[in-house]
Amino acid sequence: MWRLNNYLLPQIYKSTVWKQTIINQSVRIIGTTTGYKGGKVLTLDSCYTDLTNISNDANHCNQWQSRACYSSSLKTRGNRFYSNGLYNKSNSRSFTTQIVQRFPDSMQPYLRLIRFDRPIGTYLLYLPCTWSIAMASTPGHLPDLKMLALFGLGAVIMRGSGCIINDMWDSDFDKKVFRTRDRPIASGLITYKQALIFLATQMTLGLAVLLSLNQYSIILGACSIPFVVSYPLMKRFTYWPQLFLGITFNWGALLGYAAVRGYCDWNVVIPLYTAGISWTLFYDTIYAHQDKDDDRLISVKSTALLFGDNTKYWLSLFGGITTASLLLSGLSAHQSWPYYAALGGGIFHLMYQIYNVNLSDPSDCLKMFKSNMWYGLLIFCGVVGGILLADTGHQDKSGKMIKTDLKDKKTKCDRLMS
Repeated sequence: MWRLNNYLLPQIYKSTVWKQTIINQSVRIIGTTTGYKGGKVLTLDSCYTDLTNISNDANHCNQWQSRACYSSSLKTRGNRFYSNGLYNKSNSRSFTTQIVQRFPDSMQPYLRLIRFDRPIGTYLLYLPCTWSIAMASTPGHLPDLKMLALFGLGAVIMRGSGCIINDMWDSDFDKKVFRTRDRPIASGLITYKQALIFLATQMTLGLAVLLSLNQYSIILGACSIPFVVSYPLMKRFTYWPQLFLGITFNWGALLGYAAVRGYCDWNVVIPLYTAGISWTLFYDTIYAHQDKDDDRLISVKSTALLFGDNTKYWLSLFGGITTASLLLSGLSAHQSWPYYAALGGGIFHLMYQIYNVNLSDPSDCLKMFKSNMWYGLLIFCGVVGGILLADTGHQDKSGKMIKTDLKDKKTKCDRLMS
């Protein structure tokens, strides 16, 4: 391996568009860039550099300095390695990535398109569903395991569908952003036609899951489709795309309750839904700080750019709204002490993220973003524990036992829907 020590790369393309060049080599930059820390990698088929003309001219490349390692025939990106757009099997470590590697090479781009190798998004989509399903459970009983499994399958399918729609809308933007330029559509591994056919397959599977629910839930679920389709466009028009993501991503907080009971107790689900939206604003603002420099260059909007140096104050606000909304939902659902204990633990988790996240370090932002899975699981365990220990003899304002009251409501709802 030929090493170039202490050189600058002055010819790296300077504008918002990566100049395409056909050179079967790559350059790995180890050091810092503006707003970035840690090793950074550039591949020469996505940027332009003239290795024969490397000089100390730093007019346009003072952010791309330190050591450069010159290697051949390998596209490298962080801890993920690609060869001809596919995973190099000897270098990928995550469990889901290893699963993707076991599929034929022709199928791997499709699995990457739906982010099967990055399941954190699926977890964050699924967890509000679990809160709602557990909140709708009969006091003293575990949540409906069949319903949890069904919503888990739905989360995988709908998250994949959302990723396809997002990448079809944003392929031109993705080509210009370091973190996203290797996505299958942006890199040309999958055409628009192939993506559209795959999307139709995903949506058909999602419809099959939705049709297995009651009629109330089918109608409620169908109402989310406009948000799923339109969300990727919001970053073009507003600095609040994370708000629209929250509205879309947390629809399961409404749907899960309806799927179990056949109706929505709005006193419970509206605060739960609000908590989910605020939580999404919290974690996705952290996530957006990874791309803030690229977003600024290509005129893509986000809460990370809107809040800037005041981001942590806004994160504190979103954390407070999330906690207050979950508290209100728990009170309306007559939760018991395990729920409130979990809520207290969740407060410390959110505070830990706010205090410790380095918003100028993309790797730290990603780490904190992923840690929100544990926050969601903590709240889910609290809901389950709170329902299990809830007073099964609780009476509502009319004096009826809560079990009987719920049964009467469901029977009445079934008569109305029929």
